[in-house]
Amino acid sequence: MHRRHALPLFLLLAACGDTAAPAEPAPAPTKVGVVEARPRPTPVAFEYGGRVTAVRQTEVRARVSGILLERAHTEGAQVQEGDVLFRIDPAPYQAAADLASAQVQEAEAAVQRARRDQQRTAELLRANVGSRKDRDDAVSALAQAEAGLAAARARLASARLELSYTTVTAPISGVTSLEAVPEGSLVSAGSDNSLLTRITQMDPVYVTFAFNGPDLAVLSAHGVQDLPVQVLLGQEDGPVGKVSFTEATVDPTTGTVRGRATFANDDRRLIPGQFVRIRVSGQTREVIRVPQAAVQQDIQGPFAYVVGPDGKAERRAIRLGRTVGRDWVIEDGLQPGDRVIAEGVVKVAEGALVEAVGARP
Repeated sequence: MHRRHALPLFLLLAACGDTAAPAEPAPAPTKVGVVEARPRPTPVAFEYGGRVTAVRQTEVRARVSGILLERAHTEGAQVQEGDVLFRIDPAPYQAAADLASAQVQEAEAAVQRARRDQQRTAELLRANVGSRKDRDDAVSALAQAEAGLAAARARLASARLELSYTTVTAPISGVTSLEAVPEGSLVSAGSDNSLLTRITQMDPVYVTFAFNGPDLAVLSAHGVQDLPVQVLLGQEDGPVGKVSFTEATVDPTTGTVRGRATFANDDRRLIPGQFVRIRVSGQTREVIRVPQAAVQQDIQGPFAYVVGPDGKAERRAIRLGRTVGRDWVIEDGLQPGDRVIAEGVVKVAEGALVEAVGARP
């Protein structure tokens, strides 16, 4: 009797054991912020390293020898063309000028005497009292006296010129360097110690750099001359200038083209010899830009995630251009209208279901 009820009970328990466990709920979509890829007007610009150079820089040297009596300027100060910088002992040159002046007076007197003699011999010859030889000798003596006067005047001009060289003036406007020799030193024209100081023109200045060949091809579509150039000084906006020169040939060794930009520098923010970064800007073109946070990198190169039609994340390989502010310029890999994931990228995997909302600006 008991064995007859045991089998149905066993079958009932087995049926209960075969019941399937309830399925786990699907994971919620990952919430991400997206931006729409669309062409935006963006100026063509390229960055290069450059070196600041002075438009004009000159050495001030002694043109006569003597004792350096005075430095008439402050080292490192701005001077104007024609300002007195140094004075060399003028005494020997003043004496030489005085002597040359006296020799001129002597030569003038000799000319006057020779002219009177020539006139007298001419009159005697007309009166048949003198001879032709006397007249010819008088004419030659007058010519010699006049030549002697010309030589004396030349020596006087040379002496006065050397005297003027004892006052050394600035040949250009600019900033002076440290003095090369102290006051009281003997300076010699044409020797190593003739250097007195250097003057560097600080406004304007040049920045020399080199264009990459492909960059120049893009920029030159509308002409390179006078393109705007900005110096990049960290977080500050640097001076703005323009391209003033480009080489006519490509350097076969580096594949670059030498260029030069000119900048106003009245505030002296740029110093000759300084290394700077510059940005050369060309014409505006329509390009796709995305936030830098949307761009990822792995061994296959840069990529970005876009939201597909099925709401899932798709990996897109991209080719990057340059940065513009906080954005990357995308040269290839994205199409207008693509929804690019810019926020929550670290939580996304390829093929993952996402909930797309507008990214914060």
